[in-house]
Amino acid sequence: MTTVPVPVLAPEPVTAVGRVRKRLTSRTASAISLVIALLWTVPTFGLFISSFRPEQEIKTNGWWTFFNKPQLTLDNYQDVLFGTSGTSGRLASYFVNSLVITIPSVLFPLAFCSLAAYALAWTKFKGRDWIYVGIFALQIVPIQMALVPLLQFFNIFALENEGSFIQIWFAHTCFAIPLGVFLLHNFMAELPGDLIEAARVDGAGHARIFRQVVLPLIVPALASFGIFQFLWVWNDLLVSLVFATSQNAPITYALREQMRAFSSNIDVIGP
Repeated sequence: MTTVPVPVLAPEPVTAVGRVRKRLTSRTASAISLVIALLWTVPTFGLFISSFRPEQEIKTNGWWTFFNKPQLTLDNYQDVLFGTSGTSGRLASYFVNSLVITIPSVLFPLAFCSLAAYALAWTKFKGRDWIYVGIFALQIVPIQMALVPLLQFFNIFALENEGSFIQIWFAHTCFAIPLGVFLLHNFMAELPGDLIEAARVDGAGHARIFRQVVLPLIVPALASFGIFQFLWVWNDLLVSLVFATSQNAPITYALREQMRAFSSNIDVIGP
């Protein structure tokens, strides 16, 4: 009776990337990362604690003394949101303005970019690739270069109404189109062509294919782009400085004014 030797696999050579990955995932690296994360959050945590402390306590003692004699109050938040003491920015209305600006500025690009991406990915027409390249190239254009042309455009069509959100929605939508079309087009182009062809064989047109076949499959891409756009619009200050007024300014504009007026009042800027 003969025995067949079992082949022994040679160990894989350790590469430089493997050594770096092993070091970065070690317990020592994890402990160092945890310490850095804790130190990074200390100032934010201190500001959060100070936002609930009385004004006199903030001005006389450090935030760490809160644990010795805790004193909590919501007066600072009430002052900032509703201006009860006359020394705050009254941010409640600006917060509402931010919601009014952000929600349409996310929905409009999602609708326009998804339709444009479908047209560029699954419809055949002359110059399709050149149009896609042109839209993609718009990402390198700085926003600052487009502000003056947009102002001239709004002036021609009389869109510079006091307190109107139209110009802000339009500006954010225009700035979002290049990135949105790029992301959604790349996602749609990877969809199986058999699904589209099967829908066409069944007699479905482009509208039905987009609504019933493509749209359910690109929900992850829509969610990703929607999150990016929401964060961009919510944190934007430049567009609001150019196109917004005191009646429709978002919360970033109000925070800027509040920092200029109450930069030394921790009880006001903390919340």
